[in-house]
Amino acid sequence: MQVFFSDVQLRHAPHDFLVRGRWQPCPEKPERATALKTALAAAGHAIATPSHGDDSHIAAVHDARYLAFLETGHERWRALPGASELIVPNIHPNGRPHGCKGGYPQSIVGQAGYHMADTACPIGAGSWSAIRASADCAIAAAGLVLDGAHTAYALCRPPGHHAFADMAGGFCYLNNSGIAAGVLRGKYERVAIVDVDLHHGNGTQGMFYHRGDVLTVSMHADPANFYPFFWGYAEETGEGDGKGANLNLPLPLGSGDEAFLTALDTGLKKVRDFGAEAIVVALGLDAFAGDPFAGLKVSEVGFHAIAARLGQLQLPTVLVQEGGYLCPELGRNLVVFLEGFEGTSN
Repeated sequence: MQVFFSDVQLRHAPHDFLVRGRWQPCPEKPERATALKTALAAAGHAIATPSHGDDSHIAAVHDARYLAFLETGHERWRALPGASELIVPNIHPNGRPHGCKGGYPQSIVGQAGYHMADTACPIGAGSWSAIRASADCAIAAAGLVLDGAHTAYALCRPPGHHAFADMAGGFCYLNNSGIAAGVLRGKYERVAIVDVDLHHGNGTQGMFYHRGDVLTVSMHADPANFYPFFWGYAEETGEGDGKGANLNLPLPLGSGDEAFLTALDTGLKKVRDFGAEAIVVALGLDAFAGDPFAGLKVSEVGFHAIAARLGQLQLPTVLVQEGGYLCPELGRNLVVFLEGFEGTSN
């Protein structure tokens, strides 16, 4: 399978993030991408460096002020007296947008709070170039599928499915899966995003919640007791033109293969009923039993089965890497997933 990855993505390397009031080592580190790339190369997958993607694909799903913040924010932040090395917000406008009837803050401190949902998305000196290169991988993979390839895989790091149109969160900055879906919409009238990450793809949901042309489906740990907490419930089905085009399938903490596959079958029925002509798979490997986040207990066999079911759709597919954190089995889980998908999609 054709893989897209750029070493520029390794420049984003925040050492810490804030958890329960304490600074902890950040699990979204460059080494996770290196482990995935190494496993792909050993399995014989072709790895290409993407070219700089068309800015319009990113602007189609992301707010212009937000993009300016991501690109220029770190330099402005560092110019503040006593500023930390990383942008980490210390104020948030709760209830935005309804609670914010004033203007847009000029201060980088205010903008950080406006555009960052939590403290798990710090921005450092090398972050923007890595974030942009990650999106370029998604654009390249989607472009290849648009040009007739059946499948392509984007090794996106940092990930993207917690990023809203104008807000970062949960290690995510640009919504790579949403960007890929937008590229596919250039050819296909109806596109589905199927998110198999441990965490709910809240940014993806928000991005398409009022649209009826892109179906969003997510299997994830129940947000009642797991990040992102405020999104991902079954009653969230879309609004306006998007009513009925969002399906959340939350799973009890500790669920394993059987529960995940049962939910996936429900989700894939929705994809078929929707009439999707192409899909984006938001591929998280953090549902694995041995992942550091330990929310679900999917096995290696389970990943193969998940991929096989997705491959059986026989639709043009862009696979976009989301979560999956350092553990001995990380690279192997990706290779097994791709084997399961390729074994049924050709």
